[in-house]
Amino acid sequence: MVTLLTGKKGSGKTKKLIQLANEAVAASSGNVVVVEKGSKLTYDVTHKARLIDTDQYEIKGYEMLFGFLSGICAGNYDVTDILVDSTFKICPEGIDGLEEFVKKISALADAAETKITVLISAAEEDLPVGINAVCEKV
Repeated sequence: MVTLLTGKKGSGKTKKLIQLANEAVAASSGNVVVVEKGSKLTYDVTHKARLIDTDQYEIKGYEMLFGFLSGICAGNYDVTDILVDSTFKICPEGIDGLEEFVKKISALADAAETKITVLISAAEEDLPVGINAVCEKV
């Protein structure tokens, strides 16, 4: 299942993502992974979650991010949750490639039985209509 955290900049999305990550760690019997650009969440997310900085791996764009998320699922059978912060900072294409990316990670989430939450800095009305069919929104 894919969940989108949407809203304009400064609307509290990252705070909600931190809350969801900490709740997932408490409830999960497996591993929780938080993917971010930079290392700003180090002290906010519990140490029991795996924090990954995309800058360390030079991840840029939807294709690279999808491959990276696929690798996380392939390398760890017990990942229950993946949360992605600052998606548009990682993927400068912005809304242009978002619909295709969400469809691909939705299929990945189903195949790997992993819940994927993606933070999107855009108003819900600015998102492509096709996204509604493959994910839920918070």
